[in-house]
Amino acid sequence: MKLECLQENLAEGLSVVGRVVPTKSTLPVLSNVLLSTRDAELQLTANNLELSVAHRVTTTGIEREGEITLPARLLADYVALLDHGQKVELELNPKTHKVHLACGRYEANIAGIDAEDFPPIPQVSGGPNFSIPAPTLKETISGVVFAAAPDDTRPVLAGALLKLGGSELTLAAADGFRLAVRKVELPSQGPELTMIVPARTLTEVARLLSDDADEQVSINTTPNGNQVYFAFGKTEITSRLIEGQFPDYERIIPSDAKTRVKLSTTDFLRATRAAAVFARDNSNIVRLECSPAVEGALSGNGSVLVKSTSAEMGDNEGTLDASVDGDDTQIAFNGRYLRDALEAIDTPEVQLKITGPSSPGVIEPAGEPNGYTHVIMPMHVAR
Repeated sequence: MKLECLQENLAEGLSVVGRVVPTKSTLPVLSNVLLSTRDAELQLTANNLELSVAHRVTTTGIEREGEITLPARLLADYVALLDHGQKVELELNPKTHKVHLACGRYEANIAGIDAEDFPPIPQVSGGPNFSIPAPTLKETISGVVFAAAPDDTRPVLAGALLKLGGSELTLAAADGFRLAVRKVELPSQGPELTMIVPARTLTEVARLLSDDADEQVSINTTPNGNQVYFAFGKTEITSRLIEGQFPDYERIIPSDAKTRVKLSTTDFLRATRAAAVFARDNSNIVRLECSPAVEGALSGNGSVLVKSTSAEMGDNEGTLDASVDGDDTQIAFNGRYLRDALEAIDTPEVQLKITGPSSPGVIEPAGEPNGYTHVIMPMHVAR
């Protein structure tokens, strides 16, 4: 292998694939990135046996084809320090498995591992496939994936349910304490498809997607439903799917509410963040007291009192104007969950639906009740 490419292109490619490289692995080759020539481009591939990311780097010329794996962190750190705008020349010695890297006044020899030792990337084809605009998928993932469980104690909760039916795409994630569901309409009809995608995979996909409305993401699956493949721009992501049955999330969403509250998303988020400062030392408990307008009051508005208490640090409360329809009620939530839900909503106003202090609360964008739904289990606190 002998080729040339621009420093900034190589550095960008290494940053794209670098996060997939495991920090510790029983297989030393997994700490490396695979460099291979493909259709006049240099392809970089990282693989942790569950998720792989490949990115094609434009070259200024390939003199000799070939492939090798090199230490991912060392290569990325070194290339990032080279001069921007300079050409990087890579030349592999197939006998020693060393790559000579030259850029301007800098030269290095990097020892690699034979590409044959790198685990093969599964070929994903033959199953249902569809396309979706990149910004739509990015927004959908970003509003849901944070609600997935952070560990594999219950494997199905460490992923998100991706369901496609007709022209509607549904993404849902839950960790046992909260649930996030987003539904979007696709430009065209797609196949009937249901799969559980690991949250880490979706996080990587969203991180790498652009906001270009013209960019499409192609999504393919295998016939047996154990792998999924995302392709967009110069990047390809292949991931295993999670086996199992995702909870029937629709049963978790309360069908009715005794109190409906509509208020400014920005004000509610700011008050929640302020309360969270004191709630950190009290299990992140943030209390909400919702009061409808008092008959005959000058303002004609209801209010929401957002407060928190720390036995050692003190207490905090903020009063927000709100439209409160229904009973006067109180409820307590985990402040971090409440903040995450509000940060995922981009409408000026948000709607909070409460059935009672012991029932799940529902948060939705005001005026868009069917697009995004977030359910949070209440925290039980002493009166």
